[in-house]
Amino acid sequence: KEILEKYHDLFTLQWEGVIGNMCVPSQAEWEQLLTNCSAFLFYGMERFMSHVLLNWLVAVNIPQCRLVILLDLVRSQQSYQRITNSDIHKSCLHIALERPTETAILLSLSGAGSVIATQWYTTLQENAERLEVLFEKLLSFGKMSGQTVHILQS
Repeated sequence: KEILEKYHDLFTLQWEGVIGNMCVPSQAEWEQLLTNCSAFLFYGMERFMSHVLLNWLVAVNIPQCRLVILLDLVRSQQSYQRITNSDIHKSCLHIALERPTETAILLSLSGAGSVIATQWYTTLQENAERLEVLFEKLLSFGKMSGQTVHILQS
């Protein structure tokens, strides 16, 4: 919330989404957010694709979404239990499609212009630091997404 408030003036007036852990977005909310945005940010627990139906994503067309930022792959005991219970009902191939590289490919094939994503498990604090750098470089300094990723890698 602090980071969003800090960069609030640099966002468009059309900024909308779900913030906090008060409720889990429904599939319809995920779909509405992804199909009606020019940029999409996910900052949350476990794999992003564990929150979105795979069948929907492979069929959707999101060419107006120019940038997807996935700051996921954070694990807690509670999130691990949730994901384990969910994965029991999925095939090995389905779970493989939820990995970071495969998720980026699926989003790109659906029309997303660029995808910035974490590749390994991390902490909420580390993702908060990444988000701060992303917003500072993309919004304050107007850097391109590739330049920003290069800065994050250093």
